Formats: sequence, C-alpha cells, structure tokens
Amino acid sequence: MSSQTPDAVGTRAGPKEWIGLAVLAMPTLLLSIDMTVLYLALPELSADLAPTSTQQLWILDIYAFMIGGFLVTMGALGDRIGRRRLLLIGAVVFGIASVLAAYSVSAEMLIVTRALLGLAGATLMPSTLALIRNMFEDPQQRAAAIGVWMMCFMSGMAIGPLVGGVVLQYFWWGAAFLIGVPVMVLLVVTAPFLLPEYKAPNAGRLDLLSAVMLLVTILPVIYALKEFASEGPGALSILALTFGLVVGTLFVLRQRRLADPLLDMDLFRNRTFSTALGSMLFGVMAMSAVMLFVTQYFQMIQGLSPLQAGLWLLPSVVGMMVGFMVAPALAAKIRPGVVIGGGLGLSVLGFLVLTQIDSGSGFALLIIGQVVLGMGISPLLALGTDLIVGSAPAEKAGSAAAMSETAGELGGALGVATLGSVGVAVYRSQMADAVPADVPTAAADSARETLAGAMAAAQQFPAEAQALLAPAQEAFTQGMNVAAGVSAALLVVVAILTTTLMRHIPPIGDAEPDDAGAQTPEDTTGPPRRGDGDAAPQAQEADRVPDSPQT
Repeated sequence: MSSQTPDAVGTRAGPKEWIGLAVLAMPTLLLSIDMTVLYLALPELSADLAPTSTQQLWILDIYAFMIGGFLVTMGALGDRIGRRRLLLIGAVVFGIASVLAAYSVSAEMLIVTRALLGLAGATLMPSTLALIRNMFEDPQQRAAAIGVWMMCFMSGMAIGPLVGGVVLQYFWWGAAFLIGVPVMVLLVVTAPFLLPEYKAPNAGRLDLLSAVMLLVTILPVIYALKEFASEGPGALSILALTFGLVVGTLFVLRQRRLADPLLDMDLFRNRTFSTALGSMLFGVMAMSAVMLFVTQYFQMIQGLSPLQAGLWLLPSVVGMMVGFMVAPALAAKIRPGVVIGGGLGLSVLGFLVLTQIDSGSGFALLIIGQVVLGMGISPLLALGTDLIVGSAPAEKAGSAAAMSETAGELGGALGVATLGSVGVAVYRSQMADAVPADVPTAAADSARETLAGAMAAAQQFPAEAQALLAPAQEAFTQGMNVAAGVSAALLVVVAILTTTLMRHIPPIGDAEPDDAGAQTPEDTTGPPRRGDGDAAPQAQEADRVPDSPQT
C-alpha cells in the first residue's frame, strides 16, 4: 500500500498540534517585531556607535536583505535535513546573534550580527510554515492554523514600534535585541516534544551553486528596488537590477537541467500555486507603499511620535485579525477564489477611502480606510499562503513556504519602489512652484524633494515655515491619494484574475476540484490535492509523491 497525501488523509489535529502552533507562532511574531523595532532604537544607537550614514542604512537593511536572499535556500535545506532540525538550528543561531547584536561595540560588529540574524530568520520562517503543513493534515484546520500564523506575523510588524518604545523607555538600545532570547530558549526547549520532524524522502543533495546564484539574483534586485524608491533610477541601481535579472535567468535554466533542483520549476505549472503566488506578490505590493505613506502621514502631518503612530496603527491590526479568523470559515463554505476576490474588493474600498484624505482630515477617515483595507487583504494573505503550501507536494512544502514569503518580500520592495515613486513624483510636481522665493536655493531644493526636506527647511527659516509646510503637506497628501488610487486599480485587476483563475478550487475540505477529471489507475493513491486538477497529466503524477516511499 502507499501513503496518501495529507489532504487526502484529513486526520484531525489534537491539543498537542494546537499547542505546537503556539510554539511556532512565537518566532513568527518575534521575526516581524525585529523588522520594525530597530527604527526606534536608531537615534540612541547612533549616538553610542557613531555609524556613518551608509552604515546606518546597512544596519537597517541588511536583516531584510539576508532573509530575502536565503529564504528559498533554507526552505529547500529544511526539506532535506529535517524541518524541525533546521528550525532548532536557526533558533540557536538567532539567540546567539541577538546577544552579540545587543552588546555590539562598533557599527561594523552590529552590521555583521544583523546579517547573522537575517540568516537565522531565513531558516525560521519557511520551517514554521512547512511544519504547519505537517501538523495540520485536515484542510480546514490547516487553513485556520495558517491564518493564526499570518496574524502573528502581520501583528508583529505593527506592534514592533510599541514594544520598542516600552523597552527603550527603561533600558539601553541593545535591549531591543534581547527580546528574542527567551523566546528562542523556549522554542529550543519545547520543540522536540511538541513539533514533528519531517524530512523529504529521496530529496537529493543541495546544489550550492544554485544557492549562490539565487542569492546573487535576489540581493541586487532588492537593492535596486530600494534605490529606485529612495533616490530614483541611477546607473548603479539599473546595473544591479540588470545583473540580478540576468543571473536569475541563468538560475532558472540551471534548475531545469538539474535532477535535484534547489527550486522545482514544475511547481509553477500548477495554476493554483502560480495564481496564489502572483496574487500575493501584487497584493503586498499594493498594500506596502500606501502603508508607508500612512505612517509618514501620522508622524509628519499629524505630528505624532513613532510610538503614538504605532498605537494608531492598531485598529488596522484588529481588522486584519478579524479577516484572518473569518476567511478560513468562509472558505469552508464558499470557493476560496471568491473569498479572496471579495476581500480584495473590500480592500479597494479601503484604498478609495484613503484617496479622500487631505492634510486637514484628521484621523477618522484614515482609521476607517486602514481597517477596511486590513480586513480585505487578510483573506489573500491567509488563504493564499494556504493554497501555495497546500498545492505543493508534501516533500516540497519547505520550498513552497519559502516562495510564499519571498513573494511577500519582493512585493513589499516592489511596492515602495513603484507606487512609492508615484507618490513622490506627485509631491515634486506640486512643489515645483510652491516654495517661497525668499528661501535659499539649497533649502528650497530640499523642500521640493520630500516632505522631510520641507520640514527641515521650515526649521531653518521660521519666518517662512507656514508658507513652506502648508503646500508641502498638501502635496504629500495628494501623492498618497494618487498612490492609493493606483493601488485600488491594481487590486481590481488582481481580484478579477484571482477569482477567474481560482474558480476550479472547491471550498476547503471538498475532496477534489470540480474540473479535476477522471483518475487513471495509477492515481489510486488518493484524490488530487486542491488545485491540482488544472495541471498537465504528467505534472499531476509528479506532484502526487507520497509522504513515505511505497511499500
């Protein structure tokens, strides 16, 4: 006899698995907190370590760079050496790196330890998600568990400034890094008892050249997108983007030739996998740029501190939590594509609310827009992640989880680079003739570039402060309006395509897609997973690899 796929077996998870989910949620929450908490610590850190402006940027960015660059490699490594084993290794390294970062004595040491934290984070993220696939075989339970996992990740990004503000009020800047040490100790102690081990049978060796090529693909692309957002297209950023894309093309060609590829390109032949991945990329792209504008609006126009701005972001987190909890329940009765498409339609309404804000609107419209946006985008994040991981073969779950998270990383960078640039272009257009003639050239040029530059110029020339700030704040708000409008239009397209391309997927828990077709005698190992019916016959056979070798 042969083992069935997890979706076919549908064994219900018990208390041990749900407690294990709580264990997996801890590092997920911590990783997302770690992405934002450093922003509050930067002033005190800079006074202590005296980094240059370039070193400051590396201190902030190297963590996300390393996570983005190593996610797929670490996901594939976990499939090969064991997902729980890789999770424990990553937890130990993350804890050690956190202590080293907290007690860094130079900017260079902090950059290196932040890079090590990013590398460890890249081992933790796909391992947690892939282990959820192993622990929750019932599709409805798995969708709910992934909703909890995603809720923790997104909540951590919002409460990071709050946690950082409380810690830094009573301790030195290094304490922001020590937050993670007890969490990792608890994970290392409890994981062997609560989490299962899984290692893909006959996974083959890890191709190191492919790992290097993928790193050399992703890092230049992310760097170029960040440079586009902050400085605009330049010779170096264009060269980096071109170089990354060329190496990426060579990477894909190499994967098609390898017997044991680092990334199985056949995953993309599955329409469910590709559609969910693309929807995730563009959904995060639309959300990330506008949320950047919103946080700046709170601080630069409403005059809030980072801690106060973080508090005003909490309503949107609550909206997302509601969406994460409700989406799996709806998808058990309604096709997931319809739930995701409907949620994206709700997000469009949230973006349209944000297009109506001006510099004197206050908080009401902004909070309403954020809450609606958060509730609408959460079905895509929760169900999309479930579809990506669930539509991949069990032995490829680590790679699929890593691809899901990489799409989120790239979507965030792409959103800031493109939609953020749209808002900046509107600002500069509005400010071209709005600076008073009395302001010196250097300060005027700075005011025309960014709202932060206008605020700095206003401090230098108090007599012209109101004449500078009023048009600058209005120009910034108009830029946010336009970016929100473009995001709304983008999500309309994504919603239509997602609903159309996912129409074959039945409600969660149904045996198979309506258009799965008849099974052949070779398919007697069980029904196909959700979303496999659209793949080519040979791809279906390749996908239905059992969890253990046939006996």
